[in-house]
Amino acid sequence: MGTTAVQELDKVVIKFAGDSGDGMQLTGTQFTGTSALLGNDIATFPDYPAEIRAPQGTVAGVSGFQVHIGQTHIYTPGDQPDVLVAMNAAALKANISEVPRGKTIIIDIDNFKRKDWEKAGFAEDPLESGVLKDYHVIEAPITSLTRKALEGLGLDNKSITRSKNMFALGMVYWMFSRPLDYTERFLKDKFAKKELIYEGNVKALKAGYNYAETIEALSSASTILPADMAPGLYKNIMGNEATAWGFLAAAEKAGKELFLGSYPITPASEILHEISKHKHFGAKAFQAEDEIAGITSAIGAAFAGDLAITTTSGPGLALKGEALGLAVMTELPLVVVDVQRGGPSTGLPTKTEQSDLMQALYGRNGESPVIVVAAKSPAHCFDMAFMASKLALEHVTPVVLLTDGYVANGSQPWRIKQVEDLDDIVPHEASKNMMNWQPYERDTASLARYMVYPGMAGYEHRIGGLEKDHITGNISYDPRNHEEMVRIREEKVQRVANYIPDLEVQGEESGELLVVGWGGTYGSLTTAINQCQAQGRPVGHAHFSFIKPLPKNTAEVFGRFKKIVVCELNNGQLVNYLRGELPQFDYLQYNKIQGLPFRVAELTEKIADILAGK
Repeated sequence: MGTTAVQELDKVVIKFAGDSGDGMQLTGTQFTGTSALLGNDIATFPDYPAEIRAPQGTVAGVSGFQVHIGQTHIYTPGDQPDVLVAMNAAALKANISEVPRGKTIIIDIDNFKRKDWEKAGFAEDPLESGVLKDYHVIEAPITSLTRKALEGLGLDNKSITRSKNMFALGMVYWMFSRPLDYTERFLKDKFAKKELIYEGNVKALKAGYNYAETIEALSSASTILPADMAPGLYKNIMGNEATAWGFLAAAEKAGKELFLGSYPITPASEILHEISKHKHFGAKAFQAEDEIAGITSAIGAAFAGDLAITTTSGPGLALKGEALGLAVMTELPLVVVDVQRGGPSTGLPTKTEQSDLMQALYGRNGESPVIVVAAKSPAHCFDMAFMASKLALEHVTPVVLLTDGYVANGSQPWRIKQVEDLDDIVPHEASKNMMNWQPYERDTASLARYMVYPGMAGYEHRIGGLEKDHITGNISYDPRNHEEMVRIREEKVQRVANYIPDLEVQGEESGELLVVGWGGTYGSLTTAINQCQAQGRPVGHAHFSFIKPLPKNTAEVFGRFKKIVVCELNNGQLVNYLRGELPQFDYLQYNKIQGLPFRVAELTEKIADILAGK
């Protein structure tokens, strides 16, 4: 970089945006991976278009990838980008309102001709209208410079044009002092059998780096020093990948084979893809013909003795409801993963929401209780997949694990765990010398029934969806028996509270205001609480990963605060559940239903208003 000064930054937020075919997800992933190797803490937010083939150059087809890197602890992908890379006019139109004044926008001027900005919805040329006057704008002919750099290489025009994302990535690498070698190695592996494609991408990457250095894209290059993280081996992991790995680890600890029966659905499909890669661990991945076949195959696997999983998103959870009721009635260990998205119906399939909580709690016919847990970050998906498996196997009851599109598609550094360091999982099973075993004989502490499996001589029994005698498991229409079984199934789930952690409070342990959240809002709420603490606002934060049953100390925690505000990405589902479970408290609520995560700024503003009595 010659004599160019390098400025040290604590953190930076960068967003790459362009057409869905411009490779923005790959570009963002490469910048993220390189920064992770340099020791930065990271949070990412891929923003996919819902349209499969939206018209090129339209706002509906814009794909984005936002990454927040820092030397401090990073909990969110950032409210607003410090740098926006807009590969066309539509990407600028979709994102300019999110970029603070004075920040940097890199635009590919080759895609800002009249037809481009008109298709994007601009009334006049944004390069001439003054809409960009308050920003530091870098106008770069990225497409034409990529073509020039790859001239004579022998690639076709389409392949040359598709390499422009590497040119843009090279520019950003120079701006933030990132090395090129990690991406070069990635490209060599990715295009091992396509030497020309590899050469073209590397040439474009280096051309973009050199171009940024030549024009001195900023007054100085910047760098973000490594974060202070606990020593260990780390992997930059996405939430869906972490979920899959958590199940693999749980199967190993439980001494069971893993069975996943699922039907592909956005944004949960990657769990199925990931588990299918690990047959060498004894994992079986079955892509079913529909959602019902997915869960019923998993029920069969649970009955046969596997760690049984099915994965889906909101519409699929609705289809699985009847079979999930069967798993409740038969009291089989089953984990259902619901990667929540915007609804109802098809809704916003690529956007995030927390709108399936009531469905997870109550969305079945009859009294049909299940354990409900939620993951709070991409890395935490591993922990909760493992815990969901442990609870299902040890308590012999279905568990619904809620994640969402935000944590499932996002990524962060995860300290890789050794299987031997994880908690033991001891499936609740009948021993072969258990005298006079009965199908619904129960452990007195947990009320879990003792599982037996096909092929165990002397343990033959009937099981199905009709009500069971509370001991023998035979079909029973006795009214009192039905009431007893309904109460036992509910009490069994409630007793799980004896086996889960207490609710913890971040920030103030007591006082004026407790901010309550659950699941994937953790990063935004944690950052907001940290900012409030730094500003001298005394606020506590309690975050639920265990929802049914609630942690045993929940009422005690709530009682230490004068006001409670529940923040969630829905119309008030957790707050209404809390009003039913703990009606002795008054609850405020703050809700957002836009398919987007909370911004830290809007949370801190709401907290300030509540503390001021507004």
